[in-house]
Amino acid sequence: MFSGDALGLEILGWLATVFIFVVGVFILFLIAVYISDVTQTRQTILRNYPVIGHLRYYFEHVGTFFRQYFFAMDREEMPFNRAQRSWVYRASKDIDATVAFGSTRDLRPTGTMLFVNCAFPKLGTEAVEPEAITIGDGYCAQPYTTAALINISGMSYGAISKPAVQALSHGAKKAGSWMNTGEGGLSPYHLEGGADIVFQIGTAKYGVRDEAGNLSEVKLREIAALPQVRMFEIKMSQGAKPGKGGMLPAAKVDAEIARIRGIPAGTSSISPNRHHEITSNDTLLDMIDRVRTVTGKPTGFKVVLGDDIWINELCACILKRGIASAPDFITLDSADGGTGAAPMSLMDYVGLTISESLPLLVDALNRHGLRPRVRVITSGKLINPSEVAWALCAGADFITSARGFMLALGCIQALQCNKNTCPTGIATHNKKLQKGLVAMQKSTRVSNYVKNLEYEVGMIAHSCGLRSPRDFKRHHVRIVQDNGHTVALSQLWPDVTPPELARPAQQNAHNQ
Repeated sequence: MFSGDALGLEILGWLATVFIFVVGVFILFLIAVYISDVTQTRQTILRNYPVIGHLRYYFEHVGTFFRQYFFAMDREEMPFNRAQRSWVYRASKDIDATVAFGSTRDLRPTGTMLFVNCAFPKLGTEAVEPEAITIGDGYCAQPYTTAALINISGMSYGAISKPAVQALSHGAKKAGSWMNTGEGGLSPYHLEGGADIVFQIGTAKYGVRDEAGNLSEVKLREIAALPQVRMFEIKMSQGAKPGKGGMLPAAKVDAEIARIRGIPAGTSSISPNRHHEITSNDTLLDMIDRVRTVTGKPTGFKVVLGDDIWINELCACILKRGIASAPDFITLDSADGGTGAAPMSLMDYVGLTISESLPLLVDALNRHGLRPRVRVITSGKLINPSEVAWALCAGADFITSARGFMLALGCIQALQCNKNTCPTGIATHNKKLQKGLVAMQKSTRVSNYVKNLEYEVGMIAHSCGLRSPRDFKRHHVRIVQDNGHTVALSQLWPDVTPPELARPAQQNAHNQ
């Protein structure tokens, strides 16, 4: 038996031994790091400042978080500032989104947009829900009708996690929105919530490819047979990397993702920078017609515009072939970067932003009389009510967002999407990190985000004297110029009067 003092001394001695051991191991570790640093030849900082040089890389990593929470002002950060993110967080949590003591937004810089309120805004009792729009009406066997203004843009299972896809699927169903699969194929988790699905056909044709990597009509029919799959979108390019295909690091390609995509597990998934069979406007229209004929469902394409020359040439090609050959919709992305991995040179310098490309696209369709035939879906940093309202003013039919919904799921803009280390479990397959993302709980945040976003877009419309957001026109928004004065968007981009088309005759010919 030990006395109390003896036992205490024994414990102290044991703790001292453990402490000395730990300190010794730590010193040996530092010696090993020192030797490794001074003998390596790849990194100058570590060779010149062994051991302590590692702090530089640590501070570089955590600097993002310190800037976000301690140093950046509300309107400073990129790609989304704190004010933009905070609105999404509040909307998704369905809590008060009002602010006090005046706007922190600087209203003076060139390009700032302001909406034209009227003296007699619409009362709540005069408001109407956005009308439903039919895509592919008269041109495919199963057209798609929806009233959803706000929808989920393409985010592949693989780029984002299983619980993230599940949360988005259930949330989209609650909100009445559609969900785009992204180019990674259709997973069971996309279907789980029961939401409408837009199946994206990427350049690697994941999910609808044969053993040689070509488009498989058999698999197309299998996907199209699912009632939830409402449309097919051929991905030409995206805002994160115009001119380059999808990039999924090998660390994210597990066995299930590899099976869904039809590629080996543990290898990087790098898609071609274009569809090998699409080499011209004619072959693009051929591909659209092929997919639409096989599936019987509306088919369009996703693109980032570089100028208006190509889109005008495409419209001319459509009119030459007949209006039935047109895509049922065009999804226009903005050159502002996206959620996926992408080269900085493409993300920063290639393509037009939505502020220029959306009016260009709508005008081209109007100029050629194709606007009633082709629906316009647009995305690109449209995460707050003002940006969505602007896009509707410019001529969009529908809005899609990826990063807005990631923020609704709890994304903290850690800028880790291209790695497997997303701290919120959204863009990682690390089970430990995914544990914090509870799909059913986050699905409510997804539906809240849609509800509150549509509500505030409607509120802007009512302030402008409109009964519905679908009544927005270009004259309802003004843009600050170099002289500090504003001009209406309709002055910068005059509405193009569409020519008359013999649409019924052409449609009847198509139906026959």
